[in-house]
Order: sequence, then structure tokens, then C-alpha cells
Amino acid sequence: MMLRKRTLLMAFGAVLMVGGMAMQQPADACTRLVYLGANKEVITARSMDWKSDVATNLWIFPRGMKRSGEAGKNSIQWTSKYGSVIATGYDISTTDGMNEAGLVANVLWLVESSYPKYDGKKPGLTIAAWAQYVLDSFATVDEAVAALSKEPFTVVTDNVPGENRLATLHLALSDASGDSAVIEYINGQQVIHHGRQYQVMTNSPTFDEQLALNEYWKQIGGTVMLPGTNRSADRFARASFYVNVIPKSEQPDEAVASVFSVIRNVSVPYGITTPDQPNISSTRWRTVADHKRKIYFFESALTPNVFWVDLKKIDFSSETGKVKKLDLGPDQKNTFSGGVNNDFEESAPFKFLGI
Repeated sequence: MMLRKRTLLMAFGAVLMVGGMAMQQPADACTRLVYLGANKEVITARSMDWKSDVATNLWIFPRGMKRSGEAGKNSIQWTSKYGSVIATGYDISTTDGMNEAGLVANVLWLVESSYPKYDGKKPGLTIAAWAQYVLDSFATVDEAVAALSKEPFTVVTDNVPGENRLATLHLALSDASGDSAVIEYINGQQVIHHGRQYQVMTNSPTFDEQLALNEYWKQIGGTVMLPGTNRSADRFARASFYVNVIPKSEQPDEAVASVFSVIRNVSVPYGITTPDQPNISSTRWRTVADHKRKIYFFESALTPNVFWVDLKKIDFSSETGKVKKLDLGPDQKNTFSGGVNNDFEESAPFKFLGI
């Protein structure tokens, strides 16, 4: 009993310490979670939290697209093996998306990220195309982890558009089997957490510390008390609890509704400002990806409707498939409702931010 109390006190002390650190770290926030439901239902949701308009649009990419890592002379080169539907940041990067095999990739902010120094000897990959490389190349998390573990490229970062700070991101992957992985670069070293148990990812601190902090809240019990602030560690605790206690409905639409309710619960109210905690930003938009039905849902904070893209109805073939764009407008205010496959328009592909 004394040992358990000591463990709880140490964890609570860590919670307080991280709370103090969060007040000093100039990061932006997001949340990602994976729901494991009835009948092998797997649904991934994420919120995009940012202090200003991310200029997000949705894109359809077919197979057979020739890509460059956009990192100078020794950039990694590849051809897309899988088609995908993705959400951009500033139309220069892939921030979120699902491919036709049911693999989902989400990039979130992590201020502690530190990438290897790029000396040009190993092929380089702009951080703007990190998620797209995975969506283009792999069908499952296991495939992606096996390949990325060999470190075939160096992730190369650059300043966020319009800001004097480097993009510092970590990558979450999930697939139709319910497998997950979280990939971070800490002190210049790649760290991979791989397994179905890694259902939630937020921001600071690093993922291993988030897991340790969450153990405290597990021992308290979510029905007794949950942390209610918008801080990253608190959102992690709430998402971890709710995603595993919502009913596992056998009706897919009900399951999607439950997942939306959880990602909304950990969203930051629109327009909120917290001067002494710059790591907290308003939620701009949310996505929910149904891996089994291959449906990608999108919800803007500034429009009243949820709409979706059905990947099963898209021509992803390299011969006849087309690059298409759904223009969401400034602050994603363009209003859509229901299925929007036919609202996409053929477009030249955007160029990933180069280094």
C-alpha cells in the first residue's frame, strides 16, 4: 500500500512538473486517437490545433506519382504504390490522410523533436512529405515500421511558413488491423513505439513520458476524476480513457459518432487564447478515418456540417486516376455536406516544401 501511494505521489509530481513546463514551451497542439470496436472496426480520429489558418485543402493522389524528397541533390526518390486522400498544411505538406489500403498517417507537433544532422550522404526527405512517403509506400503499420527502422532517409526540417521556428513533428500510423506506431526523433535518434496499445498521441512531453503520466490517471480511474484542461498531457489522459469506454456499437455510423464525440471532447474551443500557455491553440478542424469502410470524414470548426470522401469510389489507377483537389477556402469555411467525391476538381499537384 505504501509503495502504491509513493508511486501515485511521484506520478502526480510529474503531472505538476509537466504542467509547469507546458507554460514555457512554444508548441502548438493536436490530438490523435484510435478506436478499436466491434466486428474488427478500427477508426482513427485527429484534431488539428493551430493559432492561425493552416490553409488546409483535401487532395486525391493516384498511384504511380513520381516523388522527390525535396532535400537537395541527394533527395530520396520514389513512385507512389498506393493512392491516397490527404489533408494539407498550407498546400505544401501532408498533415493527415488515409491510403487505399486503409493505412492512416497523422503528423502532430512535438517541440522536443530533434532530427539528425543532414550531411547529404544519406538520401534526404523533407519533413513536409514524411507522412506522404508512408501513405504512398505501405499498406500496413508493420510494413512501414520494418522499412523505417532501417532509416532509409534523413528527415530534413525547415521553418514553418511565416514563422521563425523549425517544424518539429512526430508521426502516428494506424491501419485496418488496429495496429499503431508512433515515430519520434529525440536527440537526433529515431524512436519507434509499435503496437495496438498505442492508441493515443498528443504533443509534449515525449511519448514515453506521456505514457508514464497516463499511468497516474489510470490508477485514479476516469470515472472518479479526469484532468480537464487543454494541456497536452490532460488531453492524452481524457482521450485514452474515453476511447476505450465508449460503447462498441456494431453499427458503423454509431461507432463513427462515438469517435467524433471523443475527438470533440479533447478539442480546444475555437478562439480561445491562453497568453501564459502558448502551447494551446484553437482546434481548426477534425478528421475521422474509418479503416474498414475506407471513408475519410472531415469537420471544420467554422462550418456546421461533417462531410466525407469514400475511397472505394475513387479511381486511384496510375493509368486513368487523376490528381484532384477539394478547395476548402480560407479557414476551411467553404460549406460541404455528405459525400463530396464529385466535388473534387482536377488539379496540378502541389509542391512539397523544399529544403
